[in-house]
Formats: sequence, structure tokens, C-alpha cells
Amino acid sequence: MTPDPAGRPAGPPATAAGATRRALAAALLSGAAGAAVVLIAAGQTWGEGEAAAGAAELPVTASGSAVSGLPSALALVGLAALVAVFAVRRAGRTVVSSVLALSGAGALGAALLGAGDTDALETNAAETMGLTSAAVSSVSHTGWPWVSALGGLLLLCAGLLALTYGRHWPAMSGRYERSARRGPRPRAAAAGAPFDPDRPEDIWRALDRGEDPT
Repeated sequence: MTPDPAGRPAGPPATAAGATRRALAAALLSGAAGAAVVLIAAGQTWGEGEAAAGAAELPVTASGSAVSGLPSALALVGLAALVAVFAVRRAGRTVVSSVLALSGAGALGAALLGAGDTDALETNAAETMGLTSAAVSSVSHTGWPWVSALGGLLLLCAGLLALTYGRHWPAMSGRYERSARRGPRPRAAAAGAPFDPDRPEDIWRALDRGEDPT
């Protein structure tokens, strides 16, 4: 371990800072990509089949949003939590990071449950044929539920990274100390006369005294 010019070892702090930066980048990328993947998968076809009523048969499909609206809703919650992580501090950041992780876990579980769902296909078949007794045959499922599950997993990873490293990440500053940036209020231009910013002579007198007339 090579000491810095002041004689202190520079290895561990630099290593910790690098790990924190990498975790921050990974969480942002993982969370944003995960939410995008879940939302894209929700609009794709998850199930296909044939609706049969008597001698008539028609193809029917079910999209991810028809199977379950939970993954896309949780993806939006997770995306909002990912942004909110940088707006809060201390305990609030832990809570928001937990929401992010739970959103990912929920989206993952809902996608896996919907991978073999046929209720949406049966509902679509009944609407297509106009008969509640319409049967669905030749059912098959696409790989989009698993893609959605991958998006949920990415959100979960972002939440776990935020829980582990989030306390070291920077936060948005909510303090705007306008009064500290303002100069002293100008004194009266003359004894018993208040300062009038609309009077040029008062402004020049304030400038001569080294005050800020604004």
C-alpha cells in the first residue's frame, strides 16, 4: 500500500470510493433498464391459442398487460423510487431503497406467475366468439413473460445495491439559503428617510457606501 504525500495510506479509501461509484452506476443502469424491459414486455404477446365454439375456430392472443397489470405498475413504482433515492437521506433513503427492491421482487413474481396463465386467453376467446362457453385450445406461451421477469430482477438488483451502498451516494440539495447570499439591506439615505430603490440618488448613495442596493 503506497502512502500519499501526507504519509497516509491511500489504498482503502480510494477502493471504497471506486466501489461506491461503480455501485451507483450499476444501480442507475440496472433500475432504468429493468423498468424499461418490464414496460416493453407488458405490450407484447404472452399467450396464444385457438378459440372454438361449435365448428368455428379463431386465433386469440393475450398481451402481458391483459395477463397482469402488476408488473408494469410495479415497474413505474420502482422507477419513481430509483429517482427518489437521491432526493432523500438517512432513514428515508433506506425506506425508498426498500420500495425499489420490493417493486422489483413483485414484478419478478408477477411475471413468473403470468408465464403459464390462460385466464386472459379464455376471456379474449369469450369476447371474440361472443360466447362465454367458448373453449381455448392449442394454447402456447411466448418468452415475453421471462423477459419481464428479467426486468423485475434488474429492478431488484438496483434496490439491493441502493440498500447496500446508498448511504454513501450523493443527495440532491434542498437548501437554498437566499438570505445568506443577499447583502446587507441598504441603510436609510438620510436620517428619518427610508431607502427608495426607485430614486437614482438613493441608489448612488448606497453604492458609495459599498452597499448592494438590490
